Order: sequence, then C-alpha cells, then structure tokens
Amino acid sequence: MSEQSGPARLDRALLTLIGVMVLGGMMSYLDATIVNVGISTLSGEFEATLATIEWVTTGYLLAVALAIPLAGWATLRFGAKRMWLLGLTVFLAGSTLSAFAWNAESLIAFRVLQGFGGGMVDPIMLTVVAGAAGPQRMARVMGLISVPITLGPVVGPIVGGLILENLSWQWMFLVNIPFALAAIVLAVVVLPADPPGSGQSTPLDWLGVFLLCPGFAAIVFALSRAGGDGFGSGSVVAGLAVGLVLFAGYILHALRTAKTPLLDLRLFRSKGFSASVTTMFLIGGGLFSLLFLLPLYYQQVRGNSVLTSGLLLAPLGLGTLIGMPVAGNLADRFGARRLVPVGALLIALGALVFTGSDAGTSQVALTAAQLAAGFGLGLVGAPTMGSVYRTVPGESVAGATGAVFILNQIGASLGIAVVALILQGGGAHATPTPDSFGDAFWWPVAAAAVVFAAGLLLPGRPQPPAADPVAAPSEPVSGNA
Repeated sequence: MSEQSGPARLDRALLTLIGVMVLGGMMSYLDATIVNVGISTLSGEFEATLATIEWVTTGYLLAVALAIPLAGWATLRFGAKRMWLLGLTVFLAGSTLSAFAWNAESLIAFRVLQGFGGGMVDPIMLTVVAGAAGPQRMARVMGLISVPITLGPVVGPIVGGLILENLSWQWMFLVNIPFALAAIVLAVVVLPADPPGSGQSTPLDWLGVFLLCPGFAAIVFALSRAGGDGFGSGSVVAGLAVGLVLFAGYILHALRTAKTPLLDLRLFRSKGFSASVTTMFLIGGGLFSLLFLLPLYYQQVRGNSVLTSGLLLAPLGLGTLIGMPVAGNLADRFGARRLVPVGALLIALGALVFTGSDAGTSQVALTAAQLAAGFGLGLVGAPTMGSVYRTVPGESVAGATGAVFILNQIGASLGIAVVALILQGGGAHATPTPDSFGDAFWWPVAAAAVVFAAGLLLPGRPQPPAADPVAAPSEPVSGNA
C-alpha cells in the first residue's frame, strides 16, 4: 500500500516473517560454536582426546555443508515451508539426542544429525526472506538477518560458558528444545503455505554430493587422526588418499557433466569470483579456528573458568557488530577491493598478538586484539558476499551463493582440524602445551594474509546503476575502481 511513498519500507508482515525465520536460523549458527567453550569439559567427561572431541564441532560443520545443496534442491521439489519444518524437527531431534549421549562417538553422531537439520534451515531462511522482500528491499533485509548470522558463532561460546558455569554439559543441547519448539509453532502460523504443484526442480547433482562432501570429510578425518597418530599412520595416509581421489573424481565430473554441478568449477574463470570464494573459505577457517582456540587458550594457559573464558570472547563479537554496519556504509563508496584487505590486516594483527602471549600477557592487550580482529571480520564478510553477486552472470547467482556457503562451512571444519593438529604438535603430544597455542594462532594470521591478497582481486567501487544490471558480464572490468 505504501510502495509509492517508500519502496524500501519494511512492513509489519515482513518484519514478523524475518523474526520467525531468524529465530530458527539463529539456533544453527549458535550451535556451531556453543560447545567450543566446553571442549575441555567434554574431553574429561568422555575421557576422549582432543583429536576425537574436536569432531563434536567439525562433524557438525561438515553436516551443515552437506545439507546446504540438498536443502536448495528439496525446497524446489517439496516446498520451503515443508522443508523448513523438517529441518527444525531434525535439528530438535539431534539436540535432544546429543543431551543423552553416552560416549564421544554417540555425541559426534548426534551432532552430525543436529548439523544436518541446521544446514537445511540456513539456506531456506535466505530463500524465503529474499523472496518476501523483493529486490527493492533486499539490501535492508539482508542487513537485518546478517547480524544474527554473523554474531551467532561468536555468541555461542558465551552462552556455553554461562550454561556450564551453572548447569551440566547436557544443557548446552537441552537449551535448544524450547526455542526449536517455538520456532516450529510460529513457522506453522506465519510462513506462507507452499504453492500447489511446486514439485518441479532442477535435478540434484547426486554424484557431486557423494564426491565433494565425503572428500573434504576424509581430509578433515586424516588431519584429526594425524594429531594423535602422526602423518605416517595408515589411517592418516588412507584418509588423505581417499580425499584426493574423491577430489580428482569431482573435478573430472564437474568439468564434463552437461547438468548443473554441485560446485560449478567454470565459475572460477572469473578472478573476482575466485577471490570471493577463497576469502569466504578462509574467513570460515579463520573465524571458527579462533572460536575453537580462544576458549581453550583462556582455560588452559591463563587458568580462567569456563564462564570467564566464554565472556572474554565478547570483544570479538562486539568488534564484528561494530564492523558490519561500517562496512555496509562504506561498501558503495570504496568497494570490496579496499575494505577487505583492511579487514584482513586487522584480523592478522589481532591474531598476531596471541602468537606471542602467555599467562602474564595483559588482558587489556588481548581484549584490544580481539576487538580489532572482530572489527576486521565485520569489514570482510558483507563486502565479500556482495562481490559474489557482481562477479557471476545473473543465471549463476543461485549456484554461486550455494557454493560460497558450502565452502565457508567446509573451510570452518578444515580450520578447526588444522589448529587441533597444531595444538598436538603434529602428533608429538596428545594434549596442548602453552607453546603449542602460540603456534596454532599463526594459522588465522596466515589465513588473513591470504585473504588480504585475495581482497586485492575483488571488484572495486560499484558503478552507478545501469539499465540492466543483471546482464553485467561475469568478469568485472579491471578498471572498476
């Protein structure tokens, strides 16, 4: 009714829909890291090594990566509302079962189930909200839902610390039950019904799913086993070999298939898209490795309690919260090519402080370092996602977006496996030592350095609106500054 006076106005119905979707989607991002602050607790509870217990997080992230392409296909095939409710139900079941796990292996299995449900929820949230908002309100809506998406992983350890300080570890998973039930009830009431006859969909690249996702899982498994057994063990060599064979098989399949592959390698002909994907892959690895490292560092090196170590992560989230709107305001003026390298430099400097820290390092310096790294993450995320839409043809945007989300989650699981391996000295010792933490923090520094270089290949300042922006070429002109 008010479209003429203000096309970008967010009406009450849209805001209600966003609130319901964010309630469901936030749980998935929160649960990606809520157990990080309890890694030491879970390791002691189940008498498991770090190489084993890290799979409570990495298994969850890999399941999310597997579910994302399946959710996109299933939404077109069965309808968004049905699949949203199914995803929430699977997430609820995984959360409940995780609380009743009897050993590390059962907890990992239930976390995989939980992650699969969470991975279904995230892309459906973006699809439904984007469709309801329309192109004129897309930017503002994406800004609203990007806040919980970005802050969820950072807030997770804080919530986990609060729970473990006052309750048993089971409540890290039981806390999801009332929120998941509320999200299901509200979705039934608020979400529009699926249109009849929505059974048409593009065939899913099943072969790609069974090559790419297990390939990454094999690599992550090999790295986690190397932390305890060393790189010469049979399980590590077998895992690496299987992963490389599956990768090679996927490359051949993706380049030869006449259908739409799970991850279209031809999109990488655009250096801007390649830089965007590389950035999001490494940001996933850098952010989640920091969220894995920091709680362990505060507990094992500095002797902080579980609650304190969770609360000490707040500056990282605060920096991100400040950096995101700053990036949104500056993106159109300066472009991703300038913002992303600056953000990467701040992440690297923040992580660099921790490489030389110990039990006597000033907490003020560590807090400032986290604030800087968080601000840098805020500067990197949104401009990089915006670059994806500017570096591929309009008909490839959906596939490119899915590829970015998949690789971001895979990067996160791979980053955790890498830092866990470093913490164990490459297999030299089963438990982290104070010196190994300094070595492990070099990983996010290195990831940020690559992001800095990749950021220089991203598009510059956006050009003034053209008559048909969707028809822009897939490779941006190099003088786009």
